[in-house]
Amino acid sequence: MTELLLALWPLFALIVGGYVLSRRGFPNEAFWPGAERLNYFILFPALLFNSLATAPLDNPQLPRMALAVLLGLGIAWLALLVVRRLRGWPAARFGAFSQGILRFNTYLGLAAVGSLFGQPGLTLAALMLALMVPTVNVLSVWSLTAERGVSARSLLLPIIRNPLILACLAGALVNLSGLGLPGGSGRLLSLLAAASLPLGLLCVGAALKPEQLGGEVPALVWNSLLRLLLMPLLALAVAVGLQLPAMESTVLVLFFALPTAPTAYVLTRQLGGDANLMAGIITLQHLLAAASLVGVLLTLDIIL
Repeated sequence: MTELLLALWPLFALIVGGYVLSRRGFPNEAFWPGAERLNYFILFPALLFNSLATAPLDNPQLPRMALAVLLGLGIAWLALLVVRRLRGWPAARFGAFSQGILRFNTYLGLAAVGSLFGQPGLTLAALMLALMVPTVNVLSVWSLTAERGVSARSLLLPIIRNPLILACLAGALVNLSGLGLPGGSGRLLSLLAAASLPLGLLCVGAALKPEQLGGEVPALVWNSLLRLLLMPLLALAVAVGLQLPAMESTVLVLFFALPTAPTAYVLTRQLGGDANLMAGIITLQHLLAAASLVGVLLTLDIIL
């Protein structure tokens, strides 16, 4: 219990710190969007590229891990489609609800995995992200545009342009080529990667919008509980069914227990979804995640 709290509380302290700094106007309003872009397009891709370029791609657990990811996301997506048909949600609301359940805060996930398992955990998480990020992006775009019809171009373009996906592909190609990271390039990437997760967590806090919590409280609560409690239970059932080892199971369940991605707000607003509902979901999930993540990981420690 103590080790778990010691691993997680600094991460949430950074989120709170980002929120406080942003509300106090420090350094200024223009800083946070710029910092988020720097992290999204340069620092975080450097972390993923560096992890995958040196990852042991011959890990015998990778095929089962990939199957577990696809099974978990597929079951959740099918359940969302059934509920949407029963409730008659328009795409604007369905897009917000589905992102609240399917998407995940990558910065928090990698920071938590790194604190718990070190570099082996980060490598495994990066490999998992190479599959999860494009899948979740396609489902998110489709859910927000379902009523207008969706073309292959509108689904694939965000993936082709996504710097995280490109970094994963490039890192895997370098790894398979056997070239390695010569001439100190590995050290450069490590320095860039070291700045990514702290800055990312500060930006998460700066993006939270507590003023949006006063709206649709029941919708915010049930969506958050499904994401933070039911999704990790689903991931655990899949992991047990596929007999994944302890670390692989923990990383899988952890990513299914994370609060949704703050970038979901931007996508929702750009594609005409219910941005206020999305902002409320993001904020409440991050407030509850400080307790739910500890509970989920403690339960895993007992089971595994």
